[in-house]
Amino acid sequence: MAVGEGKIAPLLAVKGIRVAAVSSNIKTPGRLDLVLFEIEQGASVAGVFTRNAFCAAPVLLAKTHLQQAQSRYLLINTGNANAGTGEAGYLDALRCCQSVADLAKVSLNEVLPFSTGVIGEPLPVDKIVVGLPEAYLSLKSDSWLAAAQGIMTTDTRPKAASLKLELAGESITITGIAKGAGMIKPNMATMLSFIATDAKIDKELLSSLLEQAVNKSFNRITVDGDTSTNDCCILVATGSSGVEINTHNREEFCQGLNQLMMGLATDLIRDAEGASKFITLTIAGGESSEECLKVAYTVAESPLVKTALFASDPNWGRILAAIGRAGLENLDVNKVSVYLGDVCIASNGAVDKDYSESKGQAEMDKQEIDIRIVLGRGACVETVWTSDLSHEYIRINAEYRT
Repeated sequence: MAVGEGKIAPLLAVKGIRVAAVSSNIKTPGRLDLVLFEIEQGASVAGVFTRNAFCAAPVLLAKTHLQQAQSRYLLINTGNANAGTGEAGYLDALRCCQSVADLAKVSLNEVLPFSTGVIGEPLPVDKIVVGLPEAYLSLKSDSWLAAAQGIMTTDTRPKAASLKLELAGESITITGIAKGAGMIKPNMATMLSFIATDAKIDKELLSSLLEQAVNKSFNRITVDGDTSTNDCCILVATGSSGVEINTHNREEFCQGLNQLMMGLATDLIRDAEGASKFITLTIAGGESSEECLKVAYTVAESPLVKTALFASDPNWGRILAAIGRAGLENLDVNKVSVYLGDVCIASNGAVDKDYSESKGQAEMDKQEIDIRIVLGRGACVETVWTSDLSHEYIRINAEYRT
């Protein structure tokens, strides 16, 4: 299941980036499962990674290599997370990087590895190594959609987006892909996301722009409240357009980058495991961003709220209960209002005088539902996107390894 059609507009090549996706039969024979990005020399690369203490071997290695050298290749495999694999997993990731380095005649630390899939199983290095020559020879500038397909796991459709920006009469391109449908509550980024632009941006600024964009996009989604061991988001600036991002055009560039990343993040929620609803949850009137997010995630991750959403049941009492247990100090429930779309369902700590079950039902019957909670404590506003909890989510995760 998924919400919406998931149509992808034509993807734009980013000068200075070549991509390939091949099948190396890691888990499912014939399925695209090995992706290689080539980045031209002189580009800036920034990344953010999971904060899960059990982060995967490729995460550890990618973070190290990113600090040591200029990144030239990104290697991604699906079907196996190479997480919970100890020192052997780290050596396996190193071996994969070395194979790319040998093919491309670059240094080992110029290759960043990424993995996604089942945790706790040895990485099938031999299959990856055998598939790499085909991937290297297949590198092309227009293979972004194949790459988006090649990084999928339980996703039902690829997620990819492009945009062209005009900055003071000069044109730049941004293109990105992402994957992730379950084990999603990113604590820095999404499951896997790779974004590139032909703008010229120095590494320090690139890192800052990435963190800001992630904070308003991938760090505002949740499917099940679980943060993956393998989360990462990489942003590359090749500089091939010759357009430098500076104080004069930075805001316009940021708007474009934020738009693209927010689109990818919400696409993940629309295709969340078993999703039949797409929920936008806005918390207004908070004293701080932190307390708005505390309420948002408590509501968004409540099994009772999520199952009511799946059933299209306007059981607003479950939302009130979640707000009440979010842990806000000195919450005055008489100042709290809750809306489904434009329908006020609760105010002054009780059902609103103008609310009717039919009004609530009309909103809950929609595939896309807006829930707005006004705390009446301050001026802060935060938005989080989530999905419902269906039978299909349980089936997918119960059968994940079978």
